[in-house]
Amino acid sequence: MHTSQFLIGAASSGSGKTTFTLGLLRALKNRGLKVQPFKCGPDYLDTKHHAAAAGQTSYNLDTFMASATHVQEVYARHSRTADICITEGVMGLFDGLGGTREEGSSYHLAETLGVPVVLVIDAHGMGRSMIPLIAGFLQYDKSHLIKGVILNRTSKMFFDTIAPLIEQELGVKALGCLPNEKGLSLSSRHLGLILPEEVEELNEQLKKAGELLERYVDLDAMVALAEKTEDENPQGKGQQGEPEKQSLEAGIDLKGLMEQAYGKNPEYAQVLRAQDSHAREPRPRIAVAMDEAFCFYYRDNLNMLEYYGAEIVPFSPLHDSALPEEISGLLLGGGYPELYAKELAANESMKASVQEALKKGMPSLAECGGFMYLHERLTTQDGETFSLVGAVPGTCSYKGKLVRFGYVEITEREDVAEDGARGFLLPGQCIRAHEFHYFDSTANGESCVAVKPVTGRSWHCIHETEHNFWGFPHLYYPSEPGFVRHFLGQLRDYANKNRMK
Repeated sequence: MHTSQFLIGAASSGSGKTTFTLGLLRALKNRGLKVQPFKCGPDYLDTKHHAAAAGQTSYNLDTFMASATHVQEVYARHSRTADICITEGVMGLFDGLGGTREEGSSYHLAETLGVPVVLVIDAHGMGRSMIPLIAGFLQYDKSHLIKGVILNRTSKMFFDTIAPLIEQELGVKALGCLPNEKGLSLSSRHLGLILPEEVEELNEQLKKAGELLERYVDLDAMVALAEKTEDENPQGKGQQGEPEKQSLEAGIDLKGLMEQAYGKNPEYAQVLRAQDSHAREPRPRIAVAMDEAFCFYYRDNLNMLEYYGAEIVPFSPLHDSALPEEISGLLLGGGYPELYAKELAANESMKASVQEALKKGMPSLAECGGFMYLHERLTTQDGETFSLVGAVPGTCSYKGKLVRFGYVEITEREDVAEDGARGFLLPGQCIRAHEFHYFDSTANGESCVAVKPVTGRSWHCIHETEHNFWGFPHLYYPSEPGFVRHFLGQLRDYANKNRMK
């Protein structure tokens, strides 16, 4: 099978790569192709838009959060049955950690995967000056990955004039343009792009974008840009070149992934031994908050929990009256609890159910929006205050700007670890995460230290006990298997304790 693949990069944020990517996904889907989307970096929102446009789940690929082997494995597993794979970049093509490092950049990901790059240029108000702009990117492209350019926000007439000059002077294919169409771009709000289900007439916008790309972009050239056979790409294959047996319906062989990414890590060996020793036990059930208010999860995190033996049980803090029955753990992910604060506060039976579960010692993880839900109070952007679960003695409130934005590395504070009794993060263990929130808490926690990887800036965070790990950071579990080992151990202990009652 031939698979075409490329990454959509841009000169800078705001160049139109997301609009172009969504239009491309829909246009290729309309051609009857199976299109597999990916997103560079930790963004949860773009992946949801990708899924709406392509009809396929989109996956995050992050060269800061995970090893190169991990990223390559995830990509290989999900791309194997696709006709074409499209990865949307983040920020400017070379903008990585702190805006100064290559690690975490779109270009770093393209190099890691070995895929070509199509560069989106915002050509509005530009003429021949775009040629030296593109030339600079080509000169900086040491691996020669940039194979084509798209000119956004310009007319077909001007594109037809400038395209031959770009190709003659720079030797790179001018693949097409997007006109400056009113109403084509997606709406925005305080956390960036709004969720697909909230975009007015989203399908109509995607349809329009797809039709524009059919008219103004050489899609045939893009599809043929980087065809590779499976034999040319050894990622994710067994020793004889055969695809390994997939262990998950989602398509990720996490055992193979983890063996390659963490095979030398003693913590991983402990996880596997623990998994084997508990193979005959009932699977511990984790209640996972999934609704309009709680919707931000790394698919890798959930897959990892499932692979290590847990059963994911979705529930809604908004609409359900109580937690699911016979559960052994609770996971409250990120989202928009501030937009649904009134409804969450009014659901007294659910709040009581969560309170009771935590009082009984049920193991739990909560991050960002889920952490906010556990607070005593939440004050919205409009100044209204609502009473929530009350497990965290403090108030969350709107700050009018991003708070502690970006990647972090989290370790447990030595002076509060109590000789490792808490156990989510043992001495020497570090879990990677990112923060992206406009709200802050009067009680962020003191159990751990978060460190910015470039600047070294640090702060205390996380409410940690033997059973609970709550805070603003969005954690990436595969970056520290020992974290999952501890949580799954807590789940099994809780389940066994309840069975003996």
